[in-house]
Parts: sequence; structure tokens; C-alpha cells
Amino acid sequence: MSKRVIVIGAGGHGRSVAEAILLVGRDEIVGFVDDGADANAKVWKYPILGRTDSLHTLRAHADTVVVAIGNNAVREKLHALVRDAGFELQNVIHPAAFVSPTATLGPGCAVMAGAVVGTEAHLGEGVIVNCGATVDHHCRVDAFGHLGVNACMAGGSVLGHRAWMQAGSALGYGVQVEDGAMLAPGEARST
Repeated sequence: MSKRVIVIGAGGHGRSVAEAILLVGRDEIVGFVDDGADANAKVWKYPILGRTDSLHTLRAHADTVVVAIGNNAVREKLHALVRDAGFELQNVIHPAAFVSPTATLGPGCAVMAGAVVGTEAHLGEGVIVNCGATVDHHCRVDAFGHLGVNACMAGGSVLGHRAWMQAGSALGYGVQVEDGAMLAPGEARST
């Protein structure tokens, strides 16, 4: 069933998430909400509907919201705001991504083009798996974790709450990354 969607964030990640929604072709984008955008601006043909503090006024216009903000702490706060406004949080899976049928995704995840989420992997709420990133079999990404472009988690590894693997970083088999940690681009951690 088609849903009416609001995308929070009109920047690069927000536009990439919106494009994934359009490529899937099932749901209708109502518009964007962004605290830094001009109220009269548009993203493509979609209006900026207001700021995040006005989200509760938009309940009659949409069914679900996608929080498309890369900053993990901000994304977590906005998820709470979305729930308080009475919206469902929607997952977005780009049609060129692969998500195993045995993987589980919490609400509000974004799995982008070329990403792989493997067998029995678990993504918590609000996780981003960006373009070309891999979450291998039996990995766990805790709530609001973020894998940047081409980041790679080998089997059984764990990315903690609000942790961020920047572009090209890698975790070896079974490695655990603490909550809130940030791996530098290209950094590798092994056992």
C-alpha cells in the first residue's frame, strides 16, 4: 500500500534518500522538512514544508517520515520528535541494495545503493548503511549507527550505539566498536 512520506533533511543525504523512494516507486513524497532551508524553496518539484518544530502540524498531510540526517545524535533526537508528532518511521531500501531476507531492520533505517546487509544481520533503529557499505552475516549495528560509503563490517562484528564508520573503514571478524566511536576514513580494526 502506498504511503505519503515526508523527508526530514533537504541536504545531500536527504536528496539521496528521496531519490531511493522515487526509484522504488511505491510511495509518494509529500515534501521536505528542514531547519536550514528557505520556506519557499523546493527540492526538485517537492516543497519545503517547514521546520522540524512544525512537524506536528503536518500530520494530516503524510503517513510516514524518513529522518535523512547523517549526524547520529541529531537523527536520534529527530526520531523522538517524529514519534511525538504521531508519525510512523519508515525504512528506505534503495532498489540497488541487497538486504537478506533473514536480516532484521529497526524503524527508520536507510540502506543505500550498492549496500549489502547479510544473513541474520541486525540493524537497530535509525541506522544508515550508505552506498557500497557491507554489513556481513551476523553483524549488529546498534541504534543510530552509521556506515559511510564503502565501509565494511566482517561477519559477527558489532557497531555500537551512535557509532560512525567513515568512508572506507573496516571491521574484522567479531570486532566490537564502542558506543559513540568514530572510525576515520580508511581505518581498520581487527581482533
